[in-house]
Amino acid sequence: QVQLVESGGGLVQPGGSLRLSCAASGNIFSIYPMAWYRQAPGKRRELVAVITSGGSTTYADSVRGRFTISRDSGKNTVHLQMNRLKPEDTAVYYCQMPPASWGSGTQVTVSS
Repeated sequence: QVQLVESGGGLVQPGGSLRLSCAASGNIFSIYPMAWYRQAPGKRRELVAVITSGGSTTYADSVRGRFTISRDSGKNTVHLQMNRLKPEDTAVYYCQMPPASWGSGTQVTVSS
């Protein structure tokens, strides 16, 4: 069973930046894609970004050009760099290793 632990969330003003990290246990990290999801209050969980084992990336339309997903296989870590944050980015952000391993989430609040 893979364990995923997110960190880096917090309160930031609109236009600011945050960098989320997700540390994975075990030795299978390098062969799996990794994803970030988010869930805002009263809304469904939505896919934010995906990175394959080879480093190819995909983004939701709402974050493309502002967020960057990356991975460090030597450290079993995936990151989400979030720039030009907007109030609508406020959500709990979750790390996922498909198909069914999830972290417990980290809160991101964008507010003045």
